[in-house]
This record gives sequence, structure tokens and C-alpha cells, in this order.
Amino acid sequence: MDTTIVPSPTGKRGRNLNSSVSLTDRICEKRVAKRTKLYDRKCPGLYVSITAAGIATFSFKFTDRQTGKQRTGWLGVYNPETFTVEDARSKVYGLKAMGGDALVETFRDQKVAKAKRGKTVAEIIDERITWMKTPVKKPDGEMRPRLESWENTASHLDRFIRPRLGKKLAMEVTKHDIATLSNDIVAGKFGKPSVSNARHMRKAASGLFNWAAEAGRDYVTASPCVNLPKLDPEHPRTRVLSVDEIRTFWHGLARDDLPYDRRTRLALKFELVTMLRSRELLSAHRAELFDPDGDHPRFDVPLKRVKKRRVIQQPLSDLAVEIIKEALTSDDQQFVFESPMYKGQPIHRKAIADALRGTKHEKNKDKTKTAGLSMPLR
Repeated sequence: MDTTIVPSPTGKRGRNLNSSVSLTDRICEKRVAKRTKLYDRKCPGLYVSITAAGIATFSFKFTDRQTGKQRTGWLGVYNPETFTVEDARSKVYGLKAMGGDALVETFRDQKVAKAKRGKTVAEIIDERITWMKTPVKKPDGEMRPRLESWENTASHLDRFIRPRLGKKLAMEVTKHDIATLSNDIVAGKFGKPSVSNARHMRKAASGLFNWAAEAGRDYVTASPCVNLPKLDPEHPRTRVLSVDEIRTFWHGLARDDLPYDRRTRLALKFELVTMLRSRELLSAHRAELFDPDGDHPRFDVPLKRVKKRRVIQQPLSDLAVEIIKEALTSDDQQFVFESPMYKGQPIHRKAIADALRGTKHEKNKDKTKTAGLSMPLR
């Protein structure tokens, strides 16, 4: 065996810095005023470190002859039922029997595993976000982020989990930490009280810790997002626009004194007549329009813009075709609803949201405060 066991380190003038005794379970259970190391006379190299809090940890010290340096391997925490002094001695005898190279390799692997489990929540959040947004090849052949809704998940991780648990070791997070955070979100300690935000936080946390526990990462042994108390049910909105409100909104979009661009208002009209989501229609391209002047006009929405990842073949009414033709102001315009500010680019979803809600809620003092198009309907 190419290791040299060090029974106990020696200080200046031969004085022992730490005591050498015949270790017993009773010694491990004894309370101390400050951290104390005790080396075992019966098993050279074995020692126990006892903290003032009463936690006794076994380790094994040896010299690696290949490097000439002392190495220390962690064995385990004393437990009168599962890991006693005799268990620690047996483990050391087994390690010695492995031979020097195997012994060094065993503790090297242990060190790597310990480093993995020493990651903080903030560190694994950063890794998780990088993993989610990494482009991969999708079924349609395009390269897009691994999780295409990664920005929403990243927002929940950064807004709720990072501020509260970011500095904590990931392996130390408990279900009580997640439950407390969830309760605080519902109570309004992270802004407006919201059961929905608590539900989104739990989903993001569950995805984070399940990912962290996968083989190859092993940052945690298991997810703490288990046996959490049930959240109160969320009630769906029952408010819908009446026929009169739709009529008012439709005719109001034709007014010339409105503060929003005509093409933005046409996009809202197209949303009304097709019932497509804004993400599905705003990037409408000429190449996605079929037979606009024929008997069966159609708009094909590619699966990458559809929530359920399937192609939508949207039949177009005469009114929808009329809106498209008005929006296409030139032959070289490729996007039906081109941005009034950025030529060659479609209108952004936020522009549509701002047009509906207005910007009076904005906290930026330099931003113009404009009423939204939906204000008269409230």
C-alpha cells in the first residue's frame, strides 16, 4: 500500500495539537466548548471532529505517496443508531485494504460529489436558465431554445426563488422553505397578493430541483417540492365583452384622432375577426397567405408560433381579407402588420398590449402617459 497513515499531527517542539485516545461512542456524544479533534489509537488515521453544537464527524487522514501530500477523506457523521465508532473503524480498514491508488481515487470522487452538492440555489438557477435557452433542433428542423417558454420560467426563478433562497445551498432547501415562500407570495410580500404567482413559482421550483437531481448533475438528492399544502383554487374570469361593447370598440378603432398607428389598430381588428392569439397573427408573413383573391383565402400559422405546436390553417372571411389588403401598403412589405417604427419587422406584442392598456401605469417619468384603447369599455 502506497499510503502512510498519520496517527496525529505534531506541533512545534513535539507537542500534539490534538489528543489521541481510544475513541468510544460516549466520547463522540460528549459536549465540548469549542471544536475538538480526537485521533483514534486503535485505528491510525481515523479521527473525529466534535463541534460546540454537538455534531461529531469522522474523517480519515493519510499521505498520498505519489504527491507527498497529506489527504483527508470524509467518512460520515456520528449517529448512535446508524454510524458509530466501530462503523467508522470498519470503513477505514476497508479503505486501507483497497490499496493506495484506489483509496486516492475514492476520495477524489467523493470530493467531486461534495463540490456538486455544495452549489447554491443561485448557481443552479444560472445553469438551469442556460440549459433552457440553449438552441436545439426542433421537429420542424429549426434551431430554437430547448424550452421555448424559458423566459417566463426564468422570470419566476429570478423574481421569487433567487431573492429568498439564492444564497442557500441547494441540498439544504426543504419543503418548508418552498411552502413558506409560496405563502409569502400569496400574502403579498412579493408585490400584489397572487395565488397564480405562487403556483407558477412552485412549477418553476419543481422543474429546477428535479433537473438538479438528475443523474450526471446530482446537485441535490431529491426535490424539496413535495407534500406542499394545496393552494386555493383560482376562479376563471367571467367578464366578456358584450355585443354593444364589441361594436363600440370596432367602430372606435376607425377614428382618426386615436394616439396609436393605423396598422396597430388593424392588427386588433384582425384579432377580433379571426380569434387568433397576438403571437400567432402579429408575425403574419406574405408567404403564409394563400389564395387571398380567390374563393378560399387562408392564413397558415406555423407551429413554432402556436401554443400547442401544431399548424393552424385559418380560413379568412371577406372582412379579414379586407384588413390584410389595407395593412399591406406596398409590394415589398413582407410582414402584414409591419412595425410603424422598425421597417421590415412585425409589430411587437408589447406594442399591442400598450395600445390596449395605455401607458398611464408606467413608473418611468420620461415616458409619455397615454390612455389605452380599451379605457372606454372599463
